[in-house]
Amino acid sequence: MSDIEIAQACKLTPIAEIAAKLGIAADDLEPYGKYKAKLAQSFINSLADNNQAHGKLIAKLILVTAISPTPAGEGKTTTTIGLADALSALGQKTAVCIREPSLGPVFGMKGGATGGGYSQVAPMEDINLHFTGDFHAIGAANNLLAALIDNHIYHGNALQIDPEQITWRRCLDMNDRALRHITTYDGDQKHETGFDIVVATEVMAVFCLATSLTDLQQRLGQMQVAYSQQNTPIFASDLKAEGAMTALLKEAFAPNLVQTLEHTPVIVHGGPFANIAHGCNSVIATKTALKLADYVVTEAGFGADLGAEKFIDIKCRQSGLKPDLAVLVATVRAVKYHGGVDLPNLNSENLEALKLGVCNLQRHINNLKQHFGLEVIVAINHFATDTEAELNLLQVEAEKLGAKAILCKHWALGAKGAKDLAQQILETLEPIETESIKKEISKKTFKFLYETNLPILKKIECIAKKIYGAGEVLLSLSAVKTLKTLESEYQNFPVCIAKTQYSLSSIPGLRGAPTGHTLQVRELRLLRGAGFIVAICGDVMTMPGLPKTPASERIGVDATGKITGLA
Repeated sequence: MSDIEIAQACKLTPIAEIAAKLGIAADDLEPYGKYKAKLAQSFINSLADNNQAHGKLIAKLILVTAISPTPAGEGKTTTTIGLADALSALGQKTAVCIREPSLGPVFGMKGGATGGGYSQVAPMEDINLHFTGDFHAIGAANNLLAALIDNHIYHGNALQIDPEQITWRRCLDMNDRALRHITTYDGDQKHETGFDIVVATEVMAVFCLATSLTDLQQRLGQMQVAYSQQNTPIFASDLKAEGAMTALLKEAFAPNLVQTLEHTPVIVHGGPFANIAHGCNSVIATKTALKLADYVVTEAGFGADLGAEKFIDIKCRQSGLKPDLAVLVATVRAVKYHGGVDLPNLNSENLEALKLGVCNLQRHINNLKQHFGLEVIVAINHFATDTEAELNLLQVEAEKLGAKAILCKHWALGAKGAKDLAQQILETLEPIETESIKKEISKKTFKFLYETNLPILKKIECIAKKIYGAGEVLLSLSAVKTLKTLESEYQNFPVCIAKTQYSLSSIPGLRGAPTGHTLQVRELRLLRGAGFIVAICGDVMTMPGLPKTPASERIGVDATGKITGLA
């Protein structure tokens, strides 16, 4: 059966019953049909005012990340869901926190983002498509600001905005390469600009990092949108835009509650990509889950060089969150890919390539342990084409690197297939009864990659050299010019690297664990409201394109209204 057929065959539980598993009353839900709901803002506020964690245990935060993936993905979301179901099956009060899918990948190459097989979040069609409208609201807020900028110039330009220095771009939640560069016309005014995909916008980043509606509105107002003719920065607050933008985002800002196929509660909220943005679900969703469950399983997009680094150095730094353990997803397919096997040949046994590709796994394990102080468990996500010899070899090689490696079959078996992984995690994360003990332990282990007082370029070099294995960082003339304008006021901002997800370098075809390469920084963008700087590297695009054969070609609707072909 296909993923969508498996999901459609599952009998879902009414959302109020799912909420009850976390102690959420029906009155604290804003239902969107029978099987999905938003958590009421009043309930979120009451939790934020309560400094005590729900239940006896201090909640544990488990971060699921991965080695550098193949274009097909390695099942990180599937593993996140399978692990949470397994923890629930073992009697643990568990919640999942993941990002909302973007329509770009849904209709592009990768497909949806609700897991796969028997480890899925449901209702899968709703979540993968329009869901509760959050992304539409984010896009509308972003584009409202763009319209307000142009309108202000049209009506006299009291702020003396320089049309040649408008930095704010429009957005669309779709892969549409034709919109990367556009020219807008308003009377005699002509402006060169472009579209980003919604998940790469600063509004998305602000949405996912804000801790309250008040914080959201303040951050929106702090966003820089242009420079004046006197070269002074112009902010969204100068256009009095933040109030209306927050009004558009008010309903979206409440986290969404759904369920896995085995009825584990799932909070799905926010969705920045990890290759071109910071790659984590919302802070408010994660903090809410930690107040309600004893074990919270979350993920950070793509490989640990991207998602996990940004989860720690941006999300954790801003929010005070600290993961207790990292699960590193690896597949035989991806390891062989990094050993030199091309996509069409990944299903054939190749032990030599597997040994060669282990270097990528090794780099990610070392990074998580040495640079972030995290305990690492490797989850070997099983594919039907894997041979026993390959699986045994990968498990042995992973454990040689100092990480426990567990074979997982959750795609085919659901919770049963991730039971060994869940038990290993429970053994590793023995109950810590007091917050003071937990804080003392975390102080000795968990750490950030760099200090905030480092110069911006030094932060980029730190990530490039320590995490990517680069030999040097080269900035374009444009990036050098932008750096000079940012150094004095924004030196303390963390850096978000936008680069290919397929390599530890900024070159997609450079596989394995390369060293001595050059990280080419093409552009620097200030995300003032979000509180970080984006370094766009290599050929990565903030508006992706569709592949030659997009996933949309397989999608349809039958005579009964049932969606088919969605994966």
